Amino acid sequence: MSAVPDRSDGPNGDRRLLRGWGRTAPATSTVLAPESEAAVRSAVLDAGEHGVIARGLGRSYGDPAQNAGGSVIDATARSGIVDIDLRSGVATILAGTSLDDLMRWLVPLGWFVPVTPGTRIVTVGGAIASDIHGKNHHLKGSWCNHVLSMRLLDGHGEVRDLSPERDPEVFWATAGGMGLTGIVLDATVQLQAIGSSRLVVDSDRAADLDAVMAMMVDGDEDYDYSVAWIDVMARGGHLGRSVLDRGRFATRDEVLASGDRRPTDYATHMLPSLPDLFPSGLVNRLSVKAFNELWFRKAPERRRDALMSIEAFFHPLDMVGDWNRVYGQRGFIQWQYVVPDESSDFVRRSLERISGAGLPSFLSVLKRMGPANPGHLSFPISGWTLTIDIPVAAGLDELFDDLDREVLDAGGRLYLAKDSRVRPELLGGMYPRLDEWRDVRERVDPHHRFRSDMGRRLGLV
Repeated sequence: MSAVPDRSDGPNGDRRLLRGWGRTAPATSTVLAPESEAAVRSAVLDAGEHGVIARGLGRSYGDPAQNAGGSVIDATARSGIVDIDLRSGVATILAGTSLDDLMRWLVPLGWFVPVTPGTRIVTVGGAIASDIHGKNHHLKGSWCNHVLSMRLLDGHGEVRDLSPERDPEVFWATAGGMGLTGIVLDATVQLQAIGSSRLVVDSDRAADLDAVMAMMVDGDEDYDYSVAWIDVMARGGHLGRSVLDRGRFATRDEVLASGDRRPTDYATHMLPSLPDLFPSGLVNRLSVKAFNELWFRKAPERRRDALMSIEAFFHPLDMVGDWNRVYGQRGFIQWQYVVPDESSDFVRRSLERISGAGLPSFLSVLKRMGPANPGHLSFPISGWTLTIDIPVAAGLDELFDDLDREVLDAGGRLYLAKDSRVRPELLGGMYPRLDEWRDVRERVDPHHRFRSDMGRRLGLV
């Protein structure tokens, strides 16, 4: 969700009420929109006792991009491509640039972002801070695997040139570091070459969890992109019934052969934003059970080589503006974990707990993940990741506190970009390099200028 005005604008920034996408913990901050590097530097060095944090497009679900009582830098004030080589696909991009803009500019030229999450409404800086992953992690890793270099404004007010080879500790502490090592100014990224703006997609309905997990493991090397929608409301013999979509980008010739004469055209569609009038409780067991039944039944049992647009395959929810409002004012949590392959039985246990509790979720996906990168706080590890959205309701904390501990016992972790409630004492076990990250942060920001509500909540600052 974008920033919401709290009171009148002022010469030293706007006081605004900011929320994460889950809308669970709004906080008022002073929002600044510096348009030059010098202005960004001044905003950092002039930050008061509550510090400063960068904010992109507000799609983190919890509180990493808000700073109660302090300052927030609106990174979108600095957007655009600084330089690009259209032969190699290497581009230097300002951190406030959205993936949405990059796709509109670059897809017709035969280039795509190396990694995209389930929304294109995120910035390059946010992609680095969260080290975002997508449907191709099992083969291509996360966003920062494709960052060749970046420039970071640190807590000393100095600009650091970072790469995996140059100052690698700070580079990898920034990858997934939730903005707490500094302000990313720009990044040089290796883009992905594509032959068209369409994908060739295979779809399968799976009757239960065992079936979908087996198909996903068997197809790891055969598909560039893979994701399964899971019916979290299903129980018993239908537990984990799913719709699995797997695909790759189509070649130009494949699109032309279908009768489409414009194989590189790219367009997006967005319905009007939902009004902020939905009552909490609209997303409930009955409504979600009916929706999930319809969604499962309408999917083809087996379909091969369907051509799909980028938007339909990667970002269907972006077609509805402010779709998070459907959960009402109380908001919702998104819970995402990853566990290693040797703990794959936890996927079943977690679904049994959630299904048994009757928690309504229609946005639940299962993905395969490949090897971790060197990021201290980067989320992915080889194995399985499950994501579910659940409206805020009484009793959730106790259930998910138990599940969080089980994730830790299974050798897994929660995704900080989605988190709004994990207990801080679990973080060190989930991220065993946390103390190393703290040492790097202390070196680049000894005055603790970079602060956020998440940083305080989890004891990171």
